Amino acid sequence: MEINADRHVRWGILGTANIARAQFLPGLRAAGGIPAAVAGREAARAEKFARDNGVQRAVAGYQSLLEDPGIDAIYIPLPNALHAEWTIRALEAGKPALCEKPLCGTLPDTERVLAAAERTGTLLWEAFVFPFHPQMRAVEELIAGGAIGELMEIKSNFHFTVRSPANIRLSRELQGGALLDVGCYPVRLAQELFGPAYDDAWARATMGGDGVDVDTWGVLGYSGGRRLMLSAGMNRSYDTFTSLEGTSGQIRITNPFHPGPSDTYQVTAAGAEPRTLPATTGEPSFTRAIAHINAVISENVTPRMLATETSLATARALNDLAGQIPLAKAG
Repeated sequence: MEINADRHVRWGILGTANIARAQFLPGLRAAGGIPAAVAGREAARAEKFARDNGVQRAVAGYQSLLEDPGIDAIYIPLPNALHAEWTIRALEAGKPALCEKPLCGTLPDTERVLAAAERTGTLLWEAFVFPFHPQMRAVEELIAGGAIGELMEIKSNFHFTVRSPANIRLSRELQGGALLDVGCYPVRLAQELFGPAYDDAWARATMGGDGVDVDTWGVLGYSGGRRLMLSAGMNRSYDTFTSLEGTSGQIRITNPFHPGPSDTYQVTAAGAEPRTLPATTGEPSFTRAIAHINAVISENVTPRMLATETSLATARALNDLAGQIPLAKAG
């Protein structure tokens, strides 16, 4: 692949999802990438998205974007049920891709996508961007340095409100539901802090929409009595509060996943005054992840946190949690 002369990576967006406008594009601009094109099934909708959001041009049809020689990388924010097909097509077209989380809505599809990444050798990332964020690195350093003793329990929420009955998150056919949409974040956080191997999974849910889980709570158990306690849903106000509980202290994080300018994390160690620290200097949450991908593509930097290294463990945990929920088993 030839990158354009000024070495800025030219990104194409598959679809006009709101997360592309609200999260990806601000991060892309902060990271120095180029919003080169957006593809839509309807040309008029793609053209409006391009005009409204400063994307250089619109393309009719997803495959046309994948075949466009003026595109260096692809962002895939399509509904979960479309992730496998279009991620595999991007990989086969030789386009490095950043696919929205979860990588796929089912474990078999995840395995199929990862096999395609291995077969083609094309780079693939899953859009959990928080592991790239400075807040996450700072928290990991605190834990490694013994600031709260041994980390034993993660209590992590991700809730927000879905108001429209037509929202794709409420569609079973499109593989929506609270666990896949936002419960995946606490699962990935536990994977970062406890490692990929867990001993058992338990979950329950309230069902709604078109046969999806709309309020889900569960536990992943790890060796030595460690555990993740997660709560995720689409029926209450925005809430990403997370507490990391150690043998001699706690770290309380207002938003570990997409921290904004007002977010903080507080360290409380035994016998010491609590310390409250800013989560971010104000840059969009996608910035560091996109900057890394840009550097990998344009400067031959060694890639980190590829989907082939991280996504299977997350998919297995989601599959096992979903298997505990009546009518919502994944795969």
